[in-house]
Amino acid sequence: MSALRYYPIILGGATALAVGIGLILRGRRKTAEQLERERRMRLSLHGRITDGTVIDAQEVPRTGESEDAVQLLIYQYDVSGVSYEASQDITHLRQFVDIHTCKVGVPSSVKYNPQNPGDSIVIAEDWSGLRLAPLPSGIARRHLETERKR
Repeated sequence: MSALRYYPIILGGATALAVGIGLILRGRRKTAEQLERERRMRLSLHGRITDGTVIDAQEVPRTGESEDAVQLLIYQYDVSGVSYEASQDITHLRQFVDIHTCKVGVPSSVKYNPQNPGDSIVIAEDWSGLRLAPLPSGIARRHLETERKR
């Protein structure tokens, strides 16, 4: 009977411990930007590369907020005969790419998740699939090489 006397104290202590652990874990949740950065890094390290094309680059104003506009890079690519069209929010990658100088219609490289080909990126902190200009043809490339040698 003496063990039953301590039951409410033990139960109350266990409840307090569970609430405390819950508060600590809730405070450690990752923000949406942290999760997106981890996704970009995972694809950058482990993704497969395919050819794609940048379709559009645009700024979309945020509704009801005073922050800057969201910068989107819209692109398309093919994996195993399936065409994908995706967009990537590059707002937090401004130091790596200027959306106003992105050339639309230029081929680019896309990294995608082989288990989920719809999960893809064109640019990350340590990798970029963007090309600055169209690749020159064979004749123009040879001409550029001879000009550089002079």
